[in-house]
Amino acid sequence: MIISDSIKYVGVDDHEIDFFEGQFPVPNGMAYNSYLILDEKIAVMDSVDENFGEEWLENLEKELAGKTPDYLVVQHMEMDHSANIRNFAEKYPEAKIVSSKLAFVMMKSYFGTDFADKQIVVGEGSRLELGSHTLNFITAPNVHWPEVIMTYESSEKILFSADGFGKFGANDYDDPEGWLCEARRYYFGIVGKFGDNVQAVLKKAENLEIKKICALHGPVLDSEIEKYLDYYKIWSAYEAESEGVVIAYTSVYGNTKKAAEKLAEILVDKGCKKVILEDLVREETYECIEDAFRYGKLVLASTTYNGGVFPKMREFIEHLVSRNYQKRTIGFIENGSWGPLAAKTMQALLEPCKEIKFAENKASIKIAMTAENEVQLEKLADELLQ
Repeated sequence: MIISDSIKYVGVDDHEIDFFEGQFPVPNGMAYNSYLILDEKIAVMDSVDENFGEEWLENLEKELAGKTPDYLVVQHMEMDHSANIRNFAEKYPEAKIVSSKLAFVMMKSYFGTDFADKQIVVGEGSRLELGSHTLNFITAPNVHWPEVIMTYESSEKILFSADGFGKFGANDYDDPEGWLCEARRYYFGIVGKFGDNVQAVLKKAENLEIKKICALHGPVLDSEIEKYLDYYKIWSAYEAESEGVVIAYTSVYGNTKKAAEKLAEILVDKGCKKVILEDLVREETYECIEDAFRYGKLVLASTTYNGGVFPKMREFIEHLVSRNYQKRTIGFIENGSWGPLAAKTMQALLEPCKEIKFAENKASIKIAMTAENEVQLEKLADELLQ
């Protein structure tokens, strides 16, 4: 990965991992990015996951070509980026560690030491002169941990963005979908709750000329920077990115699935350009979450279960609520053998969400669809397409 003559990539790719953070499937692996800035003073930007410490130090040694680093900048203390701080300090005992005050508190918890003799504490507006390069530090609390800093290198106009603008997937995997899809799944899976914090950092970035973004996961973004910033503005403001209707369903014996499919058919016949059907049991949860945030309208279709709602549907709604789901129109399809209660339960679960418009029309099925239910679906489709 080429960044510039004086800024080198020294990160690693992980193809051993199956679930990132123990929950996000990553069939194409993960990248743990680290960067080296060569100047009168030499700075290393972050370390990598503990399983790749030896490879990282080898990459670093190769690019240093006999030189010695002066600083390790720690932007984020999550273990996939901080695990090799001690190994670095042992290999380069004269180097200083540059990070936020809270990060050093976390280091004490992690390593049993806060490296007191090596500390350089930085905060909003702090600067570190390397020679022709200057590191300007930006606090980014809760994007997505509270200790996070980002770094703007002002001579080459590069934003080292910590986990911001990251994506799932190893860098040596040529993703045919590019940055967007896995960056969106990453954002709403991991950062989604912290939209206000992301907005605050984006405001700070408005006055910066950014030519490249170097995140801690994923590729270096070196063109169309405004496009990436615009996606983050949309996502962090919880606005719909695309027009369309997502129909997320759970079904025990197939009847609720048939109702969801019928609604999709009606919507398409009425001119809806994009309808996405999601089987919440069989499809990857965070792909479904990504779609729910991407589009402006959502229909939840569920069997009544134990007097409430099917477990996988409850889990899905709880994921949305915990990520500040808002500014959407939501409709319901419910099914119940004798007393359908799923719609009432689902709406109650969504009550914490802000600026949600619940459709007045719903489909309430008792076991199997009837002609009356099809009329209900027609009315729901008309309301969604208004």
